[in-house]
Amino acid sequence: MAKAKRGLGKGLGALIPQDIGMSTDKVQELSIKDNVIDLNIDDIMPNKSQPRRSFDKMKLKALEESIDKHGLVQPIVVKKLDKGYEIVAGERRWRASKNLGLKSITAIVRSMGELEQAQIALIENIQREDLNDIEEAMAYDALIEEHKLTQKDVASAVGKSRTYITNTLRLLKLNNEIRELIVNGNISGGHGRALLGVENPNLRLELAQRVIDESLSVRETEKLVAKSKLIKNTTVSQVVRDNALVEYEEDLQQLFGTKVNIKQGKRKGKIEIEYYNSEDLSRLLQMLKDN
Repeated sequence: MAKAKRGLGKGLGALIPQDIGMSTDKVQELSIKDNVIDLNIDDIMPNKSQPRRSFDKMKLKALEESIDKHGLVQPIVVKKLDKGYEIVAGERRWRASKNLGLKSITAIVRSMGELEQAQIALIENIQREDLNDIEEAMAYDALIEEHKLTQKDVASAVGKSRTYITNTLRLLKLNNEIRELIVNGNISGGHGRALLGVENPNLRLELAQRVIDESLSVRETEKLVAKSKLIKNTTVSQVVRDNALVEYEEDLQQLFGTKVNIKQGKRKGKIEIEYYNSEDLSRLLQMLKDN
């Protein structure tokens, strides 16, 4: 049976985010009203709104050792369901406690809607810096899609700028392979944003591998992307020239009996006709007049 506790636990304020419009006084007021109890650990299930998709085994092991030595410093936060409880914040603490074989865990039981639950789960992870950039982007996207929020709403809810939210969401446009590299820590979100400058997915993945192999910084990656775009544009221009202009140059060279060069710009082009002396120039002028 759940046993009520008087103490609220150290650091409880950190579990009730002030970023969603709550003042410090309001946090304390809610804390007093919260029901802090010991729950059967098997009566608790993970949060379906949990933004974190992966749990670092080394960090989880370190948390297990901390809980085993010092006990649970901060209660987890749960929501009452028709049957059992669902975690709102503190899934890593719950997993570590289960791994230790604990039968019960201290929890704060709160009533809240799905939107508030999703916001709190996201904010807690952001404040603890537990999310990788892709998980953070997916969490923002879920808030927008599932709860019909705007990017401005999300920015206000999590205490970030709208530009930050927009740039983070852009990472979801990356190839799945590159997103996985970010999740695994092979490259950073900054590298991912730089690689978005490459439109071709295959080339983008190739450059991502170069970033890893050569241990490139974000700035160096930006330069690599810029260089690849320059090479691409040069290649495209050469292909266009080979396919469309060379034949015209050859026809004109046969017509005038001298070297002709056609230069094509973005909006206009020009034709250069070489001559070797004044007599050759007079010959070319006469041919132009006759034609």
